[in-house]
Amino acid sequence: MSESFAFIDIIFFAMVAAFIAFRLRSVLGRRTGNERRRTNPFLTAEQKKQEAGGDNVVKLPDRHANQDDAEPVFADIKDGTLKKGLTDIRLADPHFDLDGFLEGAKAAFGMVLDAFANGDKATLRPLLADPVYDSFSAAIDQREAAGERLTTEIVGMRTAEVAEAGMDGPYAKLTVRFVTEQINATRDAEGNVVDGDASQIAELTDLWTFARDTRTDDPNWQLVETRTPD
Repeated sequence: MSESFAFIDIIFFAMVAAFIAFRLRSVLGRRTGNERRRTNPFLTAEQKKQEAGGDNVVKLPDRHANQDDAEPVFADIKDGTLKKGLTDIRLADPHFDLDGFLEGAKAAFGMVLDAFANGDKATLRPLLADPVYDSFSAAIDQREAAGERLTTEIVGMRTAEVAEAGMDGPYAKLTVRFVTEQINATRDAEGNVVDGDASQIAELTDLWTFARDTRTDDPNWQLVETRTPD
């Protein structure tokens, strides 16, 4: 009889342990390996939905995409050269979404300017191609060596539109014309403004070229060139 009671006790405690484990699992959740991951500004709406929902099913590109399928997507583009460039990119990457790209480009513009002003090379590194990163890094080092500090504020973004587009081998390249209102000022070690104007809003136009290797599934674009209009 005592052995029967002992057996029942074992079953009872096992059930209690299983219940506690289930409750902990539901409250604490499970680690996915994606905690604190930096947001990619160039993810498409579909990719953001998949990340947020944890959907493991990824829709593969349509290998049968053709000119007729891609052309209507850019029907509102009047510039023939730009339209062809965008179509070529769409054919190389059927997932390419122009509106999504521009939203990501605007986010990247703010991230890069903020990181450059703060001397944050770790944030700049994955966003910039090597030549651009080397140039930005050298400017940061020169500024810090002089004991100077840069402040940048984007007061408003008037426009962000694609100025050039096309394929360079397997690389998709898009140049975005940013027209923004900014306040920029560089101060020396004593806090005196040595460049720019801390109280003046200036309208600036920048041309930034982004590139991505369409042979890979990596959705990230990198900044490969910055310039101002002639």
